[in-house]
Amino acid sequence: MKRVVVTGMSGITSLGETADQIFAQFALGKSGVTYMPDWEVYTDLRSKLAAPVKHYTIPKHFNRKVTRGMGRVALMSVVCAEKALEDAGLLNSPLLRNGDAGVAFGSSAGSVDAVREFGAMLIENHMNELNATTYIRMMSHTSAVNMTVYFGLKGLTLPTSSACTSGSMAIGQAYEAIKYGKQTLMLAGGAEELSAAGSAVFDVLLATSTQNEHPEATPRPFDAKRDGLVIGEGAGCLILEEYEHAKARGANIYAEIVGYGSNTDGQHVTRPDSEMMGRCMQLALKDAQLTAEDIDYVNAHGTSTDQGDIAESQATARVLGYKPISSLKSYFGHTLGACGAIEAWLSIEMMLRQEFIPTLNLDEIDSACGDLDYIQHQSRQLDANLIMSNNFAFGGINTSLILKNI
Repeated sequence: MKRVVVTGMSGITSLGETADQIFAQFALGKSGVTYMPDWEVYTDLRSKLAAPVKHYTIPKHFNRKVTRGMGRVALMSVVCAEKALEDAGLLNSPLLRNGDAGVAFGSSAGSVDAVREFGAMLIENHMNELNATTYIRMMSHTSAVNMTVYFGLKGLTLPTSSACTSGSMAIGQAYEAIKYGKQTLMLAGGAEELSAAGSAVFDVLLATSTQNEHPEATPRPFDAKRDGLVIGEGAGCLILEEYEHAKARGANIYAEIVGYGSNTDGQHVTRPDSEMMGRCMQLALKDAQLTAEDIDYVNAHGTSTDQGDIAESQATARVLGYKPISSLKSYFGHTLGACGAIEAWLSIEMMLRQEFIPTLNLDEIDSACGDLDYIQHQSRQLDANLIMSNNFAFGGINTSLILKNI
């Protein structure tokens, strides 16, 4: 078995696109959640809240010729991946084009503008809005495919489209591709672009926050007064590399991925199953050859939904015991296909800084939630060398990653 390490990292979020920018906002207790006046046209949409990426840096060489087949989600993905490769010192490496490098990347769906173009055909009976790139921008693997074309990748393409586990499953599958000797290098992560339709998915299930007049007060993962999730957008990319290869080229190694677990509830599409969540964590521990006592911190999925928070926290307490835990979705909202990648990136950053971020707006812990050491109100300094990052998705798809300080 090969060891798998992280040698490059990058992200795009509603709080910035560098770790220093984001941690500065964490320190101020700021979130990216805001009221969306453009969504007022959707009169039946209960929640008008979201955490948009208002700005991110697009390099000048991303001209029209380069981006014509990219919707917003694909563009964020490729820009993010380029920054991560640059961080790893691999941006122009021959390794990218010789078949030893691949990509595992996911999102819940492609770009909503492309969906709208096909919608005009189906509803208005004309094809005036369709063009040669409409399907490319709409397809669920648009990010992964655009990355292979842009970087000239010749290795594995592992597109993941599993809702809220798209990013974490991509990292897990990339880890396994290297662990079992199929690839030397993998670009891994996820992205999602914001749309009112994305919010409506949860709105019709009465799972969104309706604190439209107080965006700063929501979401509230694990809090007794939480009233639902808030949708967000962004991207996250990790460069995973076989340890000996990274060591030989003198790469800067941020962390090692030592465990991955994934399973499926097999019972209900939208109702979480605490037992299977816990079993997923156990699978990751088994893969890493660790025990529950070894885990120093848990980065929670923590969506701020009633059933989800309870099921997850009870599973975590049952499997891991009384562990420090917090949810970054309290700052970024639920970025769907991007969340697992963004949270893995920032979990590594927290481990490197030994500074673990509190769950924002967590004032009164719901007594129905599991007995855990919830980090509240201020950052906590922890001597943490092994952390678990969990994500759970519609369809009953569960993932658990274990990251090690190296």
